[in-house]
Amino acid sequence: MIDLYYWPTPNGWKISIMLEECGLPYTMIPVNIGAGDQFKPDFLKISPNNRMPAIVDHEAVGGPLSIFESGAILTYLAEKTGRFLPTETRARFDVLQWLFWQVGGLGPMAGQLGHFKNYAADPIPYAIQRYENEYNRLLGVMDHRLADREFLAGDYSIADMASWPWVRSHERLGQALDEFKHLKRWFDGIAAREPVQKAIEVGKDLRRSAMTDEEKKILFGQTAASVTPKA
Repeated sequence: MIDLYYWPTPNGWKISIMLEECGLPYTMIPVNIGAGDQFKPDFLKISPNNRMPAIVDHEAVGGPLSIFESGAILTYLAEKTGRFLPTETRARFDVLQWLFWQVGGLGPMAGQLGHFKNYAADPIPYAIQRYENEYNRLLGVMDHRLADREFLAGDYSIADMASWPWVRSHERLGQALDEFKHLKRWFDGIAAREPVQKAIEVGKDLRRSAMTDEEKKILFGQTAASVTPKA
């Protein structure tokens, strides 16, 4: 059995999608990021970066294994099941480079856009424009990539599972997909998959559309002191 430490956000959806696609049994353990669950000592032992998602695989070889960071979790689950990550070198690194592209680019840029557009107390036009442009550029990169293939790395893979949730947020980020016909085809195709639909439903009632000022302070106002073990 796998424990999934989770909140219904794009990064959380990556892992619920993979677990559902693989048909792996798991227990969802909510990590209420607005209430500060991610800073609790027990969770920090699993995820020292105080971020969800994280997993604990109780059936791992050698005993329970905890993993944090969504890209690492996806890679682990792919290797555990032998699915959605090829073993042949060229095909494997085709997937991994697009997974890392998402982890290092699409996710952080979309996340910053979401912050300044939807959560910042005082709108900063330059910041919003900066991240709107970058999110648009990255969607364009995907659209070009998908012009001659069904998925980012040929076959459906963890690279697609990592990227899809951050495209799913496009309306909230003020970006239509109409100008990206290849990306829209890819997005709609993945959205129609039954495991993906089930994964998006996981914990959907946990998340509210609006955050209180106190929740924003908890989520966005933490410093190094938040992750420093108490004596």
